[in-house]
Amino acid sequence: MTALTLSTAAAPGLRADAIVIGVAKGTKGPVVAPGAEAVDKAYDGKLAGVLETLGASGAEGELTKLPAPAGFKAPLVLAVGLGAEPGTSDGPDADAGYDAEALRRAAGVAARALAGTAKAAFALPVDGPGALEAIGEGALLGAYSFDSYKENGRQALNGAKAKNGKAPLAEAVLLGGKPRDAAHKGAVARAVAVCEELNRSRDLVNTPPNDLTPAIFAGIVQAAAKEHGLKVQVLDEKALTKGGYGGILGVGSGSAATPRLVKLSYTHPKADKHLAYVGKGITYDSGGISLKPAGHNETMKCDMSGAAAVFAAVVAAARLGLQVNVTGWLALAENMPSGSAVRPGDVLRMYSGKTVEVLNTDAEGRLVLADALWAASQEKPDAIVDVATLTGAMMLALGSRTFGVMANDDAFRTALHEAADEVGEPAWPMPLPEHLRKGMESSVADIANMGERMGGGLVAGLFLREFVGEGITWAHLDIAGPAFNEGGPFGYTPKGGTGSAVRTLVRLAELTAAGDLG
Repeated sequence: MTALTLSTAAAPGLRADAIVIGVAKGTKGPVVAPGAEAVDKAYDGKLAGVLETLGASGAEGELTKLPAPAGFKAPLVLAVGLGAEPGTSDGPDADAGYDAEALRRAAGVAARALAGTAKAAFALPVDGPGALEAIGEGALLGAYSFDSYKENGRQALNGAKAKNGKAPLAEAVLLGGKPRDAAHKGAVARAVAVCEELNRSRDLVNTPPNDLTPAIFAGIVQAAAKEHGLKVQVLDEKALTKGGYGGILGVGSGSAATPRLVKLSYTHPKADKHLAYVGKGITYDSGGISLKPAGHNETMKCDMSGAAAVFAAVVAAARLGLQVNVTGWLALAENMPSGSAVRPGDVLRMYSGKTVEVLNTDAEGRLVLADALWAASQEKPDAIVDVATLTGAMMLALGSRTFGVMANDDAFRTALHEAADEVGEPAWPMPLPEHLRKGMESSVADIANMGERMGGGLVAGLFLREFVGEGITWAHLDIAGPAFNEGGPFGYTPKGGTGSAVRTLVRLAELTAAGDLG
């Protein structure tokens, strides 16, 4: 991954391939953002005019390249748009300065544009550790590239110089950061820990399903647990059968790749709070007997994004040494059609003892999550959060960049929504209307896995609520929209796996450790 370093050096004297500066959209044209004073001075204070002549406006994500002035040791200045200038009608409050998400996105755009270069200096606005962390996160996430299956990626893995394509930016130097300042160093360390794990989750989501079966996924978790001193327990098909995990077994029954339930535990000796994160890990979702039509299954390797997010968040919490216990539950299965697959009309006996009539085998995520939620509940955590690419209905409601937040506690739902907003992950609180529960009534079982078509994302949330232990605070994040980006990259978000919800889960753990959630 791209290396992050801090430097108090002036931009003109720094040896690098490019100097990244910020440009904002002012009321009368582009405005050079703080951090680039030395660069602007080298253009005789006329840099904003030069940029305007080149067509720059300061709009978010806009890139403008220009030759560095005489005397600079870097040959290129890369101006990246920050959006509206603080204090303008469309911008943030002037006293607040540029918000973290604007810096994060700008750094991400620049880092991606600088693929193939060895070193870039980021001279973006820095008013403290928070800004440094945001710029660092943007650079690390924006530089991400998944090339393991391409020739240049294989060459890089073998230690050879890539002949085709461009390697990610090798080093990002954050100007304005003090290498010996504890707060500045801590900000960079947090950015590295969170982004390395988030990028690991992206790798998992992007990995083809033939190379990421439930067993392989479980093995990756075991290796990470050993590396970071975490406890891990893997229930294979035999153990799942013995334990009565009918939901996970039912979903996985049609595949030659047998299911797994993975428990990953981080504990802190001084922790007095315990969070449980539960992730949907369908390593490939064909829909089962209720087969998905052509055009709807090509990206279904991403249906394990929830489990990847949970895995990444637990490891990140451990790397940050947070004073909170965090347990991750990864419900892993492959949903395939075969002679042994669960059929519409079958009834499954879940780990909780409840019976579920399966009306649609493509509503399988809620079945594996139900078993994992009940397993998590047995440990009586202070709160449970499940994460899943669960319903197309949530995408219809919120689009492709926003995830839905449901909960059995309004205050907890609000806290999660605020945590997501704080770290720059678009989310929206959603209700759990009681009248929709009636649609899941079954004449042969305790509950059906389908209900009313309208409000399907909320129906799925109500189903999951049935499998949360009594008195336990619980929330459900439906990340079906933002988990996999089928369009072009934007900000620090790449095409493909995005790592959605990782930063929200990490932030929730930090808030819990600090005692800010009660």
